[in-house]
Amino acid sequence: MKNTIYKYIFYEYLRYFLVALFSLTIIVWTIQSVNFLDLVTEDGHAFRTYFSYSILTLSKVLTKLIPFCFMLALILTLTKLEKDNETIIIWTAGLNKIFIVNLILRISLLIMLVQLFFTTIVNPTSLNFSRNIIKNSQLQFIPSLMKEKQFNDAVEGLTIFVEEKDRNDIFKNVFIRDEGKVLSKIATESSTIFAKSGRITKDEKKLILYNGNIQKLNEGGEVDIVKFDKTTLNLEGISTKSISEPKIQETSTLEIVDCIISKNINLHNCDQNKKSKMDIKIEFNKRFGMPFFIPVVALICSFLLTSRKDKKIYSYNKYIYFFIGFAVLVMSEILVRFSGISWNHTGLYYSLPFLLLPIFYFTLIRKFKYENLK
Repeated sequence: MKNTIYKYIFYEYLRYFLVALFSLTIIVWTIQSVNFLDLVTEDGHAFRTYFSYSILTLSKVLTKLIPFCFMLALILTLTKLEKDNETIIIWTAGLNKIFIVNLILRISLLIMLVQLFFTTIVNPTSLNFSRNIIKNSQLQFIPSLMKEKQFNDAVEGLTIFVEEKDRNDIFKNVFIRDEGKVLSKIATESSTIFAKSGRITKDEKKLILYNGNIQKLNEGGEVDIVKFDKTTLNLEGISTKSISEPKIQETSTLEIVDCIISKNINLHNCDQNKKSKMDIKIEFNKRFGMPFFIPVVALICSFLLTSRKDKKIYSYNKYIYFFIGFAVLVMSEILVRFSGISWNHTGLYYSLPFLLLPIFYFTLIRKFKYENLK
């Protein structure tokens, strides 16, 4: 009988958890993906690169939402059990409320392990892979560089300005400043190109300019001016200046641990300056410390089992404990920012959930002690 009740509660919780996680993930990921459109409109990457990059960021969204969805699903499950009078059946079956708390605690430990798996393995691996996609992606959407009355510098060392674009897709008064020798076929040093008009070829890989001149520096430091009636610039294969180096959150957990232990400055993002060391500690604590707040939130939600219908605030209890649980999750996000200041701060950060767990658990035992339930 006990196992049947446990399975029923677990499946009810799992249903709420998966629905909440799936729904919120789709909403947040969609909003986030809209922001990533700059990869196409501003940086000129292909749509395939955009979609691949967006999909790989799903793990980051999941990692952020798992603790909140866990709390939301738990409150909905306990509220449903109470609303449908199913808790009365459970107590009548001889189950003490502390048994349900223990079940909730075991579920929270399971979710905590899932969260640890995402924060330490899935998330950094997926984000690192998405960064490599950007790094290895070439500019494939040339028209994004040709915007009216805007100085576009999406490509490192290359600035393009177009005064206007007519109905026939002809650009008027084109200015190109090549300081990074991006257009190596045009000049070996920095060069400036002016053209009265220009157009992009149908394959969107070349820019044809008409009636202009090229100003370039020669070896003696003097400016040579070359006039042309027509010239073609091959823009195929150039890359934008999108951030291509992995950020700290995209670095593998093994590298972060190795950086902390061995202090190997040859590792990426392992500089030994004060800010870098602080960022490494913060990232380490985000991955390993924050999941430990999930059992704390579980015990906070378990206080719903102490609610009595004869109390005036009974109908508000679910909102009260939701707010408290949410405040704990927010607090864990805020405190982790300070945990990297020193190892003492890191120790305090990890001690907080281990201090709150026994306090909440024994408080629940005390509340249930005087109830005539077995």
